[in-house]
Amino acid sequence: MLVLLDTLAQAALAGLFITGDLDLLTWHAANAGVLSALTIVQAAAALVVRRAARGPLWPAVASAVLVMLVSAQQGLGEARVLAGHMPLGMAVFGCATALTYWAFTHRPSSSPLVVRSRQEVAE
Repeated sequence: MLVLLDTLAQAALAGLFITGDLDLLTWHAANAGVLSALTIVQAAAALVVRRAARGPLWPAVASAVLVMLVSAQQGLGEARVLAGHMPLGMAVFGCATALTYWAFTHRPSSSPLVVRSRQEVAE
């Protein structure tokens, strides 16, 4: 959820910069580093869910893709390649939205810890 909220903040900062508040470009660039760090934390969390809780693979893969998208987004922004930077921002937003939706709606069929406890009791 933090990645999605920060992505929205990035869009707001960019929009306000475009309307003439030039100081917000500095904030937009600084927040890009925050977003990059958040996507790395999210990817690590997705791997933990995959390995420890036996969650699905796709959120870990999508999170890794999001790390790469944000990295490319930063590079295009620093190079002032807006023709690629702005559409890629939409892809980042879409990926962050899908992952946030999944995180709030996914219900595991059974917890590995509960299954393990039941097996131990049966033995």
